[in-house]
Formats: sequence, structure tokens, C-alpha cells
Amino acid sequence: MAEWRKVKLGELSSKNPGAIAIGPFGSRMKADCYVSFGVPVIRGTNISDNRKWKGDWVYVSEQVADSMPNCNVRSGDLVFPHRGSIGEVAIIPDNSLRYMISTSLMKFTSDPEKANPLYLFYYFRSPAGRSEIMKYSSQVGTPGIGQPLASMRQFEVYLPPLAEQNNIASLLAIIDDKIALNQHMNDTLEDIARALFKSWFVDFDPVKAKAEGHEPEGLDEATAALFPSNFTESSLGLIPEGWEISTVEEIAQQVAMGPFGSSIKVSTFVSKGIPIISGQHLNDVMLTDNEFNFVTEEHAEKLKKANVKRGDVVFTHAGNIGQVSYIPEGSKFERYILSQRQFYLRCNEQKMSPLFMVYFFKSPEGQHRLLANTSQTGVPSIARPVSYLRTITFTKPSKKILEEFDKIILSLHKKILANSKEVNNLSELRDLLLPRLISGKLRVGEISEIAEAVAS
Repeated sequence: MAEWRKVKLGELSSKNPGAIAIGPFGSRMKADCYVSFGVPVIRGTNISDNRKWKGDWVYVSEQVADSMPNCNVRSGDLVFPHRGSIGEVAIIPDNSLRYMISTSLMKFTSDPEKANPLYLFYYFRSPAGRSEIMKYSSQVGTPGIGQPLASMRQFEVYLPPLAEQNNIASLLAIIDDKIALNQHMNDTLEDIARALFKSWFVDFDPVKAKAEGHEPEGLDEATAALFPSNFTESSLGLIPEGWEISTVEEIAQQVAMGPFGSSIKVSTFVSKGIPIISGQHLNDVMLTDNEFNFVTEEHAEKLKKANVKRGDVVFTHAGNIGQVSYIPEGSKFERYILSQRQFYLRCNEQKMSPLFMVYFFKSPEGQHRLLANTSQTGVPSIARPVSYLRTITFTKPSKKILEEFDKIILSLHKKILANSKEVNNLSELRDLLLPRLISGKLRVGEISEIAEAVAS
């Protein structure tokens, strides 16, 4: 690979002023600089494990951004944390926006005649690139890079000719774009499911329409006929006629806690076995089904009351309280075990749909009731989570409406699961190809059919 060479990052920078720069001193970026809308400020919390941003944004005015031109970043610039989440890297998207970097970040603008910035982004996302960054970091106290700009100039990059850089970046971007498209489709499908729950069971739109003498919008005749045309008084206010006020206790087959912390700890983890559900798996309606720790089947059997399965609704009662997710029929594993901060609801499915319950507890009203018994002493927690959950009341629709809701939601979830499976496969493919491509052990021309298959 004679045409590939090791190059210091500083040799690849643009000749424009401020091509290599550090974020402003903290005294120049105090909280009173922030405005409700303006130039977005990139913080470490906005850098994700792909090309997309994450988290919430803060903004500064155009005037503040103009006063610190070297801290402005635009399309193709790379952003590295020099304090905190060392080893991460972001690339500014091609959206014509300018951003500012925060105090803990530094930026790099490449010379387009020497280096493709997207190639550099993927290089520093690879194990070799991360290792190169970490060589300059200190883990004493808050992780940080000493002499950040001088260190960044010394980062070594294994660099192929520009044409090969372009090919590598294009192939990996095609995979990432497909991942992003699937994730966007899933967000849309989930929005549809939440909107349906709100329309039917919060706003009671079909019932209101029939009470006013109208046909409910978007419903076929058979589905519309399932809804009553009047309301009745209840302890929770007006509810559709024929519906009931129920407690979780009345529809539950089981409500139970995860194990004591002493029962599951690092020393009990194994490489393969029964996966442990923790808070990181409970951010979406359906369980995030990857990156688990495991315990042996024998250990899981000793903690049988903390075992959960498909159809169970899992909550967090301490720490990041309010989390709730459903274990779907298409889950990767048949059973799981809870960590010590989780508890669960197993519905009597003759009485209640677990899908209804997870969407109820994801709704603003469900979250309000779930968190009404919160203790703020020490770590935020739900006091007496199991006994409290049993007492929570909700409006229970007719069985036929629940069945219709399940049918629609399950069809949406089936598409979400298929998309998620493809995302996992594509992520594994990208992570397999990345180190081989940036090391020159694999050439894009040898796997061109992969790009065609992903793009199709």
C-alpha cells in the first residue's frame, strides 16, 4: 500500500484563518449569552455515535457568534471534545447552517485538496482513530487533553489518495444514510401510534364526533361502530359511555420488582446467557434490544420473580424515573431479567392489552400518575413502586376497541421491528467494514456490490 501514508492532522488543515481553533473561554460563554433562537451552540451532549446530532440545543445571537469567528463551524468541519467525552468526534452537516463550539470543544477545517473531511470523520470513529485521540488524554479527574490544539495537530491519520478517501467516505455514508432513513421511518410510525392512542383514549375524538352527529374521521364503518356516541360522569370526569374506571391491580396478572442490588453485580456477569434489562433499554415504547450484560441461566432461575418475558411492561423506579417500555413479540430473547432499578407489570390479557398500558404510561397523563408518588430525597425514586402502581387508575375501553387498537399498533410495531433489525445489521456491517477500509486491508472496489445493495 505504497500510496497510503501516515500524516499528522495539522498537515491536512485548511490555510484559512481559524482552521484549527478551540472553543471560547468560559467567561465569554456564560448562561446569560444564551437566547431562545439564533446560532446553535454545539456541546459535548450533542455529539452522538453517528453523524446525527442528539440532545437539546442552546443558542447565541448572531452578534455573539460574529464576535468569536474562530469558534464558528460550518459544513465539513470536524469537532472534537478536549474535555469530558474524549474520543468522540462530530462532523458539521451539509445544511448551510453555522454553529458555534462550546468551551470544551475544538474544531478542525481540512484542506479539501488534501483530505476528505468525511473520511477523516470515519477515521476518528474507527478503533484506530479513537486510540490515536486517547493517546493524548489524561484520565486524572475530568478526562481531558493537555495542550488541546497542539495535541490535535499531532493526531496521526492513515491516509490513502484523495480518490480512495472519497470512495471510502461515500460507501460508509450510504450505509449511515440508510440507517438514518430507517430510524426516521420508525420515528414516524411511532408518532402515528402515539397520535392514535391520544385520539381514541385521551381526546375521545370518535366519541365526540358521534355525539355531535358526525362520522368519526379516518375510521371505517365497522371500527366507528365500536365507539359509543355519549359520555357519562366518572371519578375521572366525563368518559365514553360503557367504558370503566379501572386500577392496575384489577387488570394485572403480576406486578413485581427487580432483584436487590447485591443479587446482580459485575462479578455475576457472563458473556452469554440471560440478558439484563436496565434503564438504557427503556427509552422507547419497545425495548431497545441490544448491548446487554448477561447472567447465567442458573443465576436467573434463583431470581425468578425478576424474570420478564414478551408482553411485559417494564418501568424504572429509581434514577431516571418515568421510563417505560414494552417487550414485543419479536424481541431478540424469550426472557430477560431486571436490574435492581426496574419493576414490571404483567397484564391479564383477558382483561387488558399491554400495548394499551405502555402507551397510557407514555402519555402525559400516565406519566403524571406514575410520578405522583415520587420521592426527591437522594436519588429520585417512586416510593413503594409495586404497591403504588397497583393503585393507579385509568379509563378502560371496551374489549373490542382494545382488540382493534392492538391490531393497528401491532402492524406498526411489525414495521418498526423490521426496520430496527435492518438498522442493527447495517450498523454491524459498517462497524465491520470501517477498520478494514481505513487501514487499506479492504478496498471499496472489492465490495462495490454492498453499496449497490444498501442503496437499492
